[in-house]
Amino acid sequence: MGSKKRESSSKEESGAELVENNQKVNSDSGNASAEPSNKRMKKEKKKKDIENPEIENKSDVDVASTSSNGHKASLNSMERRKHRKLVDKGKHGAETKKIEPVPEKMDIELKNESNESASTSNGSCVVLPEFHIGVFKDLAAADASGREAAAKSLVMELREVQNAYDKLENKNVVEDASKLEAEKDDGLNNCAPSLRYAVRRLIRGVSSSRECARQGFALGLASLVGTVPSIRLESLLKLIISLLEVNSSMKGQEARDCLLGRLFAYGAIARSGKLTEEWISDNNTLLIKDFTSCLIALAVKKRYLQESAVSVIVEMVGKLPIEALVDHVLEAPGLKEWFEGATEVGNPDALLLALKMQEKIRVEDKCGKLLPSHYSKSALFAADHLSNISSCLKESTFCQPRVHGVWPVLVSNLLPDVVQDVDSALGPISIKKHKKSRKFNSAEEDIERNLRCFCEVTIEGALLPSSHDRKKLAFDVLLLLLPKLPASCVHVVLSYKVVQGLMDILSTKDSWLYKVAQNFLKELSEWVVHDDVRRVEVIVALQKHSNGRFDCITRSKTVKDLMAEFKTESGCILFIQNLMTMFLDEGLSSEEPSDQSQTTDDNSEIGSIEDKDGLATLGVSEFLKTWVVESLPNVLKHLKLDQDARFRVQKEVLKFLAVQGLFSSSLGTEVTSFELEEKFRWPKSAIPNALSQMCIEQLQLLLSNAQKGEVPHAVASGVEANDLGSYFMRFVNILSNIPSVSLSRALNVDDEKAFKKVQAMESQLSREERNCGLSSDASKLHAIRYLLIQVLLQILLRPGEFFEAASELVMCCKKAFGSSDLLESSGEDEPDEDGAPELMDVLVDTMLSLLPQSSAPLRSAIEQVFKYFCNDITDDGLLRMLRVIKKDLKPARHQKTDIEDEDADDDDDLLGVEETEESDEGETGETANSDEQTDDSEAVSGVDAVTAELPEASDDESDEGMDDDEMFRMDTYLARIFREKKNQAGGETAHSQLVLFKLRVLSMLEIYLHENPGKPQALKVFSNLAQAFANPQTTEGSEQLGQRIWGIIQKKIFKAKDYPRGEAVQLTVLEPLLEKYLKLAAKPFKRKKSASNPSKKKQSASWNRHKMMNSLAQSSTFWILKIIDARSFSESELQRVHDIFQTVLVAYFDSKKSQMKCEFLKEIFKRRPWIGHHLFGFLLEKCSCAKSKFRQVEALDLVTEILKSLVSSNTDKSGEDASKKMLKSHIPKLCHLIKHLATNMPEKQSRRADVRKFCGKVFQILTSFNMIFSFLTALEPDGHTACESQLGEIFLALKKREN
Repeated sequence: MGSKKRESSSKEESGAELVENNQKVNSDSGNASAEPSNKRMKKEKKKKDIENPEIENKSDVDVASTSSNGHKASLNSMERRKHRKLVDKGKHGAETKKIEPVPEKMDIELKNESNESASTSNGSCVVLPEFHIGVFKDLAAADASGREAAAKSLVMELREVQNAYDKLENKNVVEDASKLEAEKDDGLNNCAPSLRYAVRRLIRGVSSSRECARQGFALGLASLVGTVPSIRLESLLKLIISLLEVNSSMKGQEARDCLLGRLFAYGAIARSGKLTEEWISDNNTLLIKDFTSCLIALAVKKRYLQESAVSVIVEMVGKLPIEALVDHVLEAPGLKEWFEGATEVGNPDALLLALKMQEKIRVEDKCGKLLPSHYSKSALFAADHLSNISSCLKESTFCQPRVHGVWPVLVSNLLPDVVQDVDSALGPISIKKHKKSRKFNSAEEDIERNLRCFCEVTIEGALLPSSHDRKKLAFDVLLLLLPKLPASCVHVVLSYKVVQGLMDILSTKDSWLYKVAQNFLKELSEWVVHDDVRRVEVIVALQKHSNGRFDCITRSKTVKDLMAEFKTESGCILFIQNLMTMFLDEGLSSEEPSDQSQTTDDNSEIGSIEDKDGLATLGVSEFLKTWVVESLPNVLKHLKLDQDARFRVQKEVLKFLAVQGLFSSSLGTEVTSFELEEKFRWPKSAIPNALSQMCIEQLQLLLSNAQKGEVPHAVASGVEANDLGSYFMRFVNILSNIPSVSLSRALNVDDEKAFKKVQAMESQLSREERNCGLSSDASKLHAIRYLLIQVLLQILLRPGEFFEAASELVMCCKKAFGSSDLLESSGEDEPDEDGAPELMDVLVDTMLSLLPQSSAPLRSAIEQVFKYFCNDITDDGLLRMLRVIKKDLKPARHQKTDIEDEDADDDDDLLGVEETEESDEGETGETANSDEQTDDSEAVSGVDAVTAELPEASDDESDEGMDDDEMFRMDTYLARIFREKKNQAGGETAHSQLVLFKLRVLSMLEIYLHENPGKPQALKVFSNLAQAFANPQTTEGSEQLGQRIWGIIQKKIFKAKDYPRGEAVQLTVLEPLLEKYLKLAAKPFKRKKSASNPSKKKQSASWNRHKMMNSLAQSSTFWILKIIDARSFSESELQRVHDIFQTVLVAYFDSKKSQMKCEFLKEIFKRRPWIGHHLFGFLLEKCSCAKSKFRQVEALDLVTEILKSLVSSNTDKSGEDASKKMLKSHIPKLCHLIKHLATNMPEKQSRRADVRKFCGKVFQILTSFNMIFSFLTALEPDGHTACESQLGEIFLALKKREN
């Protein structure tokens, strides 16, 4: 029955709405096109359902009472009967009427009541304002602005229609196209037919799923109901139920659309404010109860309607007065039962409604267990109540990815908008504001307590241990807390379980929650971006609960990036203080009783940390303390502050590291220094030895970074004058003088003596530095002071290893900066005057002895000292450093070379230049500064491996010339390398440590070359480095070492801004070097005979090393020739150089083993023309009698290059005469060569072309010097014949020019 009734109603409504299509009228014939057939109408009706009963054609027309000629209306039988009755009443009984199509408007005619049968032809009518029904189409548009405009137009037109309708005295005779539908008993009797039609259509439209019909029609309904008072609410509620009735025969989608339509219709009523008007007009109205009951029934019926139904009720609650809520809403049928069952089934919407109503009235006694019996925020967030409503909160995940509306309400109750951070809220504490501050602190404590309960019970207890959906919800709720969260409560939100959950998720990228956790960290980082207090709290929470390994476990850079974004001094100081607190584990309970029986002395005041009755938690782990110690110096890494602010931050870090790493207190864990006006604390548990060592290492790093970041040395203006080293030494002295404070490590006699010497010497040098002002000595003093400080820390870090070096360094300081006010030396420190070594030799030895086991800060300090003292280094000191580079751990024995032939003797010891051959004389020349120094990791491109050995012999004589003392020192260096590592399983090998030692010495040599590129000693450094590079055993097993040597040779020698020059550069030193490198450039590449099938990798490595050696030889030759050329030696002095090149050319022409490149020789002649000029005659002779045609033709390029240099030297008259004279003297040899080439023309065409090209170039140059006659005269007749036959036009053209 219900189904049939619904179908009949639907058909009736559809029939009333059905409109005829516009017809195109022919103006000549007046005939119209036929109406749609009945079959087509039935098909269209079948397509219509309850969701979209109205037909919205593009051209809607008014339904007329009759049809035109030949055009009968397609109406059902009931409509036809009604139509006949209306026609019979007509005065003329006409069966047809002419239809006037009016697109998209509805004309409303008023018939005269006294003339019931009057026809339209002679009756008068009043046309009311027209209503365009096309707006219904725009209400379903996807664009929100279009829907709003349509709703506005709808309301405006219907108000005009209703106003006109209200002014009519007799409304019964009003008839329009919607009359058939309006005659139904819908309760809208006071409304104009168009308005009644619009209301019914809007109600049906909210059930349509087409595009945005629900939103648009609900907007139109809300606007219309709230604007037109003629619409009765009671009738509207009945109409909604009747038009959108759901019965058992409906399918799922159909029923769902009807339910959603009712929900949207109720929402429109709530938003319109009509309920409030009804209550104001009648306080006893039942409509509010009925309305609330209908919404509760919808919420109970389907889960997906629950949240939206509650939202409608909440909106209504917000508009109604309190009395209406008490008497009507709370008394609505079904509401109380719905509240009572909410906690059992887990209904978050019921909780939301209870909280929203509680904001206006007290409803805790009518909401079941949703609210505490005596409502307050503390009771709401009490642990037991949160446990009661946890089922409601857990079920709020059904609306994901959205966050349910109950959570923002809870957050607003938990964290009011007025909450501020304690520091910013309180400001300076004063007596007048003491009471206010106490009240504020009480409010802060309540908020923190409530937040803690909420996080522990709801986030950690209910959501995080549950499903993935609830874990995601937990992080979403935490993000809701962030905007209002005080910085002082960050540790409550980022609790241990939350951080552990984050780490578990982020440790696996395949996790479904990985992006959720990433987004949480991103939002967290953005939240702290402009607030250092928040940043500090977040970093501390993440690291504290992850044991200092958050970045490591999550494989991210979250903590590192947060630490790098500190920009202010106050933020850094706050972070440092929090790290110190974390290290000291303050605030945590301890079973150790505080010692109240301690006494004080004149210099200190001993205190104790009060034991707090807090949580009995364990102390911070040693791993976390390690992170704290490592992080303290890194705070300054990315910080950009002025010098004063940076110095203050450095002081805070220095004091903490010094106290924890160097000292310990014999009485309690707290000491007060009256001189520094500061308290110093230690952890209650003793600091492990490894952690103490780490503090010292970080202290060294801090001092080293401070030294590098200092401005150029200036006169000190205060006691420390922003000198961190001076402040550190003063700090150490003050703490050492406190009786209850002592060094954490007991020193032996030697270490203690050296420690005191270093302290005293640094103090003296500090005074000397302040007295020097801006002189160069001030920089030396400053550098050596920092080296003393680093050595002092090394004594504490590695007891028993550095006291000798410390004593020698103190002795060097006394000798270098000796003055009357320096400390008196003890007798054992003073060496005998006879045979006393040079100061720089002792200093170099001391620095070399410190290098093998030195830390990076100590090496930096050594390099700084060496930079300022390297100008005074002696040749012996330089040789000691170079011998370290050439030192080999393998015993000296004969190493077979790769070349086993009759010329092996010539190849052996190719780069074995003895140091006695090199100049040890004084320095001359200018000093040029290079831009930057290369680092240890500098590589040379194109080198795959350096494993293949070249035939150079090992440096058997590397130890020659060393006396017993020098040998002992070298053994000392090596012994220091092996001292600790030789017995350790898995430790570094002796070879790897020797490589590290060599790399550190190379850094010092690089500094020397950077500061002294023009000194003759640069030749000594070059020859030794080249030998070390050429010896495969030197760089064996360490490609980095070979690349480092190569980089220094290239950048600091070959490409330096200056080179050795002056009288101290002896030609006797340069000649052997030149000969050796020319031989190296001619050396062929040969494979090992033992390797029958070497791998491709080894072949490639061998070939690459050969290319590097060849490049070294060529670059060395150019560099040596540049030095020779700069001295302007006489022709007789250069005879040995000419002989060397002549020998090279002989091997080039006569020996197949010579792999000298013609391009290399051409470049030499191009750069140094004087070599080519001297060898011109010899070269002409060798070209004439060369054994190899290939070498003969290739050497022609050398002759051409020399001839070109003769032409280019014609810059003046004297140069031209000299070139002409030289060429004339070689005319006979040149003629002989031309004749030989023409007579013995090569067989290959390419070589014949090269010969013709050469001859043409020679003829051209002869022409430029006007020496054609001399040439043709000297050329023999058979030479003429050969040239004419082989050279042809080229030679004939030369003869014509002569004629």
